[in-house]
Amino acid sequence: MKVYILGATGFIGGNVGAHLVRSGHEVSGMARSAAAAAKLQAAGIKPILGDLESDLAGAVDAAAQADVTIFAPQLLLEQEQVAVKAFFDRFEGSGKTFIFTSGTGVLGQRTAGFWSPDSFAEQDAFTPARSLVQRVETENFVRAATTRGIRGIVVRPPMIWGPGDHGHMSMIYESVAKTGAACYVGPGLNCYTNVHIDDLGRLYGLVVEKGTGGALYHAVAGEIANRWIAERVAQDLGCPTRSLSVEEAFEVWGKFATLIVMGASSRSRSPRSRDELGWVPVHTDLLSQIGEERLRALAKQPG
Repeated sequence: MKVYILGATGFIGGNVGAHLVRSGHEVSGMARSAAAAAKLQAAGIKPILGDLESDLAGAVDAAAQADVTIFAPQLLLEQEQVAVKAFFDRFEGSGKTFIFTSGTGVLGQRTAGFWSPDSFAEQDAFTPARSLVQRVETENFVRAATTRGIRGIVVRPPMIWGPGDHGHMSMIYESVAKTGAACYVGPGLNCYTNVHIDDLGRLYGLVVEKGTGGALYHAVAGEIANRWIAERVAQDLGCPTRSLSVEEAFEVWGKFATLIVMGASSRSRSPRSRDELGWVPVHTDLLSQIGEERLRALAKQPG
């Protein structure tokens, strides 16, 4: 199939695009510069110069030439919603596929490092944080597109790990550079489910080939408490661990990352992806990254 990726030079879009190329699909992607175009071309992805923010109409025109559009750019939620609606106005009645990349952050609970018993499958009801209500509205808009003759599908990745990631483990290694200790928030018992980028690429491939219009798919390979990650990082580096208050964590990771990522619980399950698509993750041990040189480099004191 002809697949067009918005956000093709990003962590998710680039890896998904590479997987689809290896699977025999004809893949193109938006590039905002000559350097970005060269990067895509080297990966076997046909670059299409454009800018989603400054030339939305051009992006829609490019997507109209493909069978499948994968939406994975990083935009403000309002911009994201406006863009998705523009694609759907053009695609109405076409039978084209539009795969929207959301995230299990919409399930997140601000627990200040405490454990939460709540874990959500694709069909489970939940109450999103006020700041993420618009993202959930966009998810629902995409899923309802079947009534407009569009195969709209939502994929919600959890925390993603693998080469080039910037997930919890990277952030804990970085905390060593800033504090001399591997840090976590509060008791550090909060969990954020995770998936390896290669397994996520395989899920997108399955969604492209046999996903159900109107469906929502999670991509969960495992979960591990932040304190356990910090303990292994500390063991690797020979440094102590340290529990941070929420206010102290603001100084290390910033307010947003503390509240939404490092101090939050976001536990999910993926029965629909496994049962309907036959998706089974291969990489299930986040801690297998411990000791990688790229991560150890993050722990070096600046300067």
